[in-house]
Amino acid sequence: MKAINNKVIGYKGIEVPYTVVLTEDYTKKLAIFLPGAGYTAKSPMFHFAEEIFLNQNYDVLRVNYQYTDKAYDEFTMKELNEAIVQDVRLVISEVLKGRNYQEFYLIGKSLGTIAMAAEMKRPEFNEAKAVWVTPLMNQEDVLNTMVNSRNPAQCYIGDKDRYYSPGAFELLKTNPSLESTLLPDINHRLDCETDPLKSIDALKQIIAGIKNF
Repeated sequence: MKAINNKVIGYKGIEVPYTVVLTEDYTKKLAIFLPGAGYTAKSPMFHFAEEIFLNQNYDVLRVNYQYTDKAYDEFTMKELNEAIVQDVRLVISEVLKGRNYQEFYLIGKSLGTIAMAAEMKRPEFNEAKAVWVTPLMNQEDVLNTMVNSRNPAQCYIGDKDRYYSPGAFELLKTNPSLESTLLPDINHRLDCETDPLKSIDALKQIIAGIKNF
């Protein structure tokens, strides 16, 4: 395995770093990680998911945007949405250049699901598998994509997540291509505030689901 670090010049000229982890053998499979603002691509869920994909001969792309940096302090939520969509599009386009990837997974968490909703429209991802973790269901583009996309997909969200909506979750169930899982007592950080063992169980459930997907 070899990790290659690089960057693109993104929204408003701010650098966006990314890492491509290459398997030892040439592969036509790529898993794309779109983390949250604070829940990075090195956090537990992405760490264990990466092990699964590398073991299945996938290259892994970690988009390491850093929206908690002071360069973004003055950004409105609208600007932040525009930034993540543009930044992720630029990174993915750069990584796909000169490669013949044919199988894709997209795994997005929280803020990353905004970019994921936009990227699911990319022609290369017509048959990609999508994993939505703690999606921002209050965002119209995110919810509409999840409800209407015919890509094979999974969703994981806790009933203590501030972005969880019972009505929106019922809408997700109308999509036969989407398997939606509600995690009891789990918040947006994928934690149970009263029982750390429940946090571990939730993480195990997500990782097992991704492995079997």
